[in-house]
Amino acid sequence: MEQVLPFYVVCDESYSMEDNIGALNDGLRELHAAVGSDPVVADKTRFCVIGFSDDAEVLLELSDLSDVTHMQGLTVKGSTNYGAAFKLLRDTIESDVAQLKRDGCRVYRPAAFFLSDGQPNYDWKVEFQRLTDPSWKPRPNIVAFGFGDVDEATISEIGTFKSFVADHSISPADALHEFASALTKSIVQSGTNMTDGGDVTLQVPDKVPGFTELKADEI
Repeated sequence: MEQVLPFYVVCDESYSMEDNIGALNDGLRELHAAVGSDPVVADKTRFCVIGFSDDAEVLLELSDLSDVTHMQGLTVKGSTNYGAAFKLLRDTIESDVAQLKRDGCRVYRPAAFFLSDGQPNYDWKVEFQRLTDPSWKPRPNIVAFGFGDVDEATISEIGTFKSFVADHSISPADALHEFASALTKSIVQSGTNMTDGGDVTLQVPDKVPGFTELKADEI
């Protein structure tokens, strides 16, 4: 039975990203080249890109990156709607997991890498609660990255697995390259370490240059 670990990258396309969207697109193209050329990793992982601003859109359907010939780039649009992103992510995961299972795959809990550089302009808590509902079996492990004008507490809340915020030691463009690099390493290491016996652990770098890991608050 084929084993699959789905990865979703959910990226802010709001107008505040205008100066940095090119660097993020470069990083995603480098990810495509690295993962798509590694047959072991590409076989065990799948990758999806969701962009969000006023609304959210699937820019790359969940795919084996070795089969993808072109990565559609992110484009700058309007405001920052986290709720739309979380709703689409949940709906997309639900549909994708069902299809993978119909295809006879053994599917592991998805990983979602969330990236934003600003404050949300709309309410997002209800959709986030649906996405992370403990009773929903495919709920993703979320790794959240923030830079620019993000609120650290918000990014910390969104990251159910890990959260990082840019520490201003490098430029925003370089920070986005490091985000893409961390995502690439996570996919490669997670896919490589997946065993035939069914063991899999989501691998996320402990340190990301230019970012500080946010610690979860005790309640």
